[in-house]
Amino acid sequence: MNLANAMDESTIGANNGKESVGHDLHLMTEPYGVPCMVEIFHFLCSLLYIVEQMGTGPASNTIALDEDVPLFALGLINSSIELGGPSIRRHPRLLTLVQDELFRNLMQFGLSASPLILSMVCSIVLNLYHHLRTELKLQLEAFFSCVILRLAQNRYGASYQQQEVAMEALVDFCRQKTFMVEMYANLDCDITCSNIFEELANLLSKSAFPVNCPLSAMHILALDGLIAVIQGMAERISNGSVVTERCPVTLEEYTPFWMVKCDNYSEPTSWVPFVRSRKYIKRRLMIGADHFNRDPKKGLEFLQGTHLLPEKLDPQSVACFFRYTAGLDKNLVGDFLGNHDEFCVQVLHEFANTFDFQDMNLDTALRLFLETFRLPGESQKIQRVLEAFSERYYEQSPQILANKDAALLLSYSLIMLNTDQHNVQVKKKMTEEDFIRNNRHINGGNDLPREFLSELFHSICKNEIRTTPEQGAGIPEMTPSRWIDLMHKSKKSPPYIVADSKAYLDHDMFAIMSGPTIAAISVVFDHAEHEEVYQTCIDGFLAVAKISSCHHLEDVLDDLVVSLCRFTTLLNTSLVEEPVLAFGDDTKARMATITVFTIANNYGDYIRTGWRNILDCILRLHKLGLLPARVASDAADDSEISSETGPGKPITNSLSSSHMPSSIGTPRRSSGLMGRFSQLLSLDTEEPRSQPTEQQLAAHQRTLQTIQKCHIDTIFTESKFLQADSLLQLARALIWAAGRSQKGNNPPEDEDTAVFCLELLIAITLNNRDRIVLLWQGVYEHISNIVQSTVMPCALVEKAVFGLLRICQRLLPYKENLADELLRSLQLVLKLDARVADAYCEQITQEVSRLVKVNATHIRSQMGWRTITSLLSITARHPEASEAGFDAVTFIMSDGAHLSPANYVLCVDAARQFAESRVGQVERSLRSLDLMAAVGCLSQWARQTKEATMGEEEAAKMAQDIGEMWLRLVQGLRKVCLDQREEVRNHALLSLQRCLTGIDGVALSHSLWLQCFDMVIFTMLDDLLELAQGHSQKDYRNMEGSLVLALKLLSKVFLQLLDELSQLTTFCKLWLGVLSRMEKYMKAKVRGKRSEKLQELVPELLKNTLLVMKAKGVLIQRGSLGGDSLWELTWLHVNNIAPSLQSEVFHDQGSETQKGETAATPLAGGVAIPTTETIVS
Repeated sequence: MNLANAMDESTIGANNGKESVGHDLHLMTEPYGVPCMVEIFHFLCSLLYIVEQMGTGPASNTIALDEDVPLFALGLINSSIELGGPSIRRHPRLLTLVQDELFRNLMQFGLSASPLILSMVCSIVLNLYHHLRTELKLQLEAFFSCVILRLAQNRYGASYQQQEVAMEALVDFCRQKTFMVEMYANLDCDITCSNIFEELANLLSKSAFPVNCPLSAMHILALDGLIAVIQGMAERISNGSVVTERCPVTLEEYTPFWMVKCDNYSEPTSWVPFVRSRKYIKRRLMIGADHFNRDPKKGLEFLQGTHLLPEKLDPQSVACFFRYTAGLDKNLVGDFLGNHDEFCVQVLHEFANTFDFQDMNLDTALRLFLETFRLPGESQKIQRVLEAFSERYYEQSPQILANKDAALLLSYSLIMLNTDQHNVQVKKKMTEEDFIRNNRHINGGNDLPREFLSELFHSICKNEIRTTPEQGAGIPEMTPSRWIDLMHKSKKSPPYIVADSKAYLDHDMFAIMSGPTIAAISVVFDHAEHEEVYQTCIDGFLAVAKISSCHHLEDVLDDLVVSLCRFTTLLNTSLVEEPVLAFGDDTKARMATITVFTIANNYGDYIRTGWRNILDCILRLHKLGLLPARVASDAADDSEISSETGPGKPITNSLSSSHMPSSIGTPRRSSGLMGRFSQLLSLDTEEPRSQPTEQQLAAHQRTLQTIQKCHIDTIFTESKFLQADSLLQLARALIWAAGRSQKGNNPPEDEDTAVFCLELLIAITLNNRDRIVLLWQGVYEHISNIVQSTVMPCALVEKAVFGLLRICQRLLPYKENLADELLRSLQLVLKLDARVADAYCEQITQEVSRLVKVNATHIRSQMGWRTITSLLSITARHPEASEAGFDAVTFIMSDGAHLSPANYVLCVDAARQFAESRVGQVERSLRSLDLMAAVGCLSQWARQTKEATMGEEEAAKMAQDIGEMWLRLVQGLRKVCLDQREEVRNHALLSLQRCLTGIDGVALSHSLWLQCFDMVIFTMLDDLLELAQGHSQKDYRNMEGSLVLALKLLSKVFLQLLDELSQLTTFCKLWLGVLSRMEKYMKAKVRGKRSEKLQELVPELLKNTLLVMKAKGVLIQRGSLGGDSLWELTWLHVNNIAPSLQSEVFHDQGSETQKGETAATPLAGGVAIPTTETIVS
């Protein structure tokens, strides 16, 4: 009858409400049911007992017995568990048999020297894991600790066959999707259990390492196990439930760590935070143990600081720390527990109370107790320790002992017997009779049973009680006493956590194993020689990358990238004569290269320092001419680039190739994939060369295909999707690589690299305009360093300058808040060395002109316009650049389209530079003057100010600013009035006159007009006269005409402003200034003789002026001689110019004076007078 069917049939009607134990007892009374199964199982287990007599242990390497019987038993047991495993848990008797008897025998047979037996044992345990793992938590821990970990490491004397079988078994376990997760959750995160997951992961990593030996099957096997674990994690990522925002575990207050419980072991929302908290506590306890081992007092203080012990120490908490913390120095624990201090004695008793001695033999209990610390050597300390033990033992397992004193005396006796039997210095050993005699009358005055004492005697003789337990975390040995303790613990162990396919704990697990895993896979990859192994390693690398990025483990991903880049061979610059062909022939290098760039493209968000290594690979490919021709250009992700030619894009592909190493003896002439291919074919060689072989062509083709699969350009075109931190690190890597190249010893090649890095940097800057703030500082500083350190024209400074201009052109429309910052950066162009600036002036101007035309509306600040106009002004005297510069100035100033209070003065000054420049045609200077003299925008702003609803103070400030702008305008025109060219000079005078007389709607203050006369009109008249008298006709042609225009300007402006100016207290001084200039012009000699035109013009203008002044009542005789200075001073000067004018203007002194007096009042009273225009005409 099939055992599984029997089990299932026997369970019919099991859900009738009875207790499972009662149900089991009921079934035990029926024939051919559970009793039969129990008996069969018990019999099969008994077939394994023979091993106990054969002395199987860690030291014995072989078992000299027939394998057939145990193999037969193990095979039947395996079949029964495989078929009926799930049903066993329904029958307590069967389950107990599996938990205790079967598993104990499996543990012993697991150390068998027979690979067949070991393999069968591992198969049974795997089936038990599948079906009954929730009932076998501590048994599984023991199996991995005492069998798998012991055998798989050759340092414990296991044969190669044993190691291989153990490793195969471990790999089979690792292939179970949830195995490692459950080991971690149930064991590594339990303070009372070993770190099985961590130890198994380390075992796999170490076993994959070929140390001073070639790669073997064992190494590959361990690698398979390691990658199975990693790929399991990678698959769980796809199942969701990855916690991206992880809350760090902390302990805010003291909670007894040994009492932490989980509310629901089957609900992930409950058990996941619970196990993470428990793992945190376990780690902290380990750190506390390290502190304790160095200084017990400081160790306890550390644990108090981390809230694992209370602020005021209590005996129970310290006792639990000693009991449940692995790695403690057992000598120090023993000294503490044996101390006579009252607190230490209390800790000792609490420590004893943590043990469960229920139904345990005295010697077994004593062994377990003394395993946890080193028994002190002093008799008083031993006394105290044994008293605490005896009290606890008698409390739980009195059995035949009369009282705790009996337990104490017998314990002492066992310690003495142990020393006697196992100390080599004791020559005469105690006999059984001696032992029985020594323990008479100790049980409350009575003797203990002889059989009882005899059993104790033989147990101690056969198996020593170790009073100096081994230190450290070595692989434990499963002794009978430990097995008994394990069975006691398993009854109280918390429920087994069954993991599902979600990545709840993978972050913590991966953080533990990532470093050794990357190292192990890398070493195997390095030593491997077969493509299948390469692919296995690559799969592992990609899984590591996926997990690292998903769980935001940037350091791990960087380590992986660094390791992989080493295998690309691209960083080994000088080892190979023909690197392109060598790369094509190296499958490992090509697979590593594709993997590096796959990781960069798929998981770039979480790469940090690894970008430097990736960039080194890219630069190497660039130097070899293997990059697609427009990686950097295409990376800018802009349709404008493809159509953009000329100065704005001086370099567009993998750069100058003339300095690169040749391939197949061909000088490198072209770059990009096809360039390399054409070189290979040697179609344009300068001398006869051998044709490449088929193998070389194939290798070259493989290289090209590899590079195409890498999609290197995508790293840069898709950089706008990179996370901020990664993007910043990529930019810094580019700057670092470029800076390193600039400092190199091979200038042409290094400059080529620096230019390429700069291209890529500009590309990612343009691609990330929305995050320009993140990149800008680094980009600007890098370009600044290039500009300020370059003294001769070269490709690098060219790319820096035009790259900067392109960045500004492209980003100004989108980043108004950064406009000033971007435009300020263009001041770098002004810092260019003169030779560099001259070489690129025309192209720079074209780019600035383009920038202005596209972005004029986005430039709003005075600082921004100052930079633009400075750049344009410089071009005024440059033969090639001036036309483009003037074109930009015209664009800004025509019709005032882009003029504003922020840029008006700056633009006027720029236009003046072009007006004064003699580089272009005279026509351009005249057009510049027309641009300057267009004052309509000033009138418009003045009108807008009046119409706008603003405060008086603000309006006054705006009016003042407009006045200042006007003054700066006329000052600029004054300078051009002195131009050497007649047409320009005269046009400037006329323009100045228009600006002085045609400024409608702008309220200019009296003080501003006085400044204008002093700083502009009078100065211009004086300077012109000086030029006319001091220079030859050859230098300044027809100065006479200019002087005439200047005088007319003076007269017209003065008369137009007479009403306002005549009321000023300083009018007399102003009028005398006018008269003195007329007098000077009257007496001026042009080309050595007086000018006839001036001789005619000055009296006429003066007469006109006097008539207007008379008509307006400004010039009249108000008092007797000496009392009217204006009158007297006027005629003093007039008589020097034209003595007859006084009688002509005031021919009837009396009547005119009277009229003058009546006409003087209208200045205040408003009577109509002849207009200035009427009299002048």
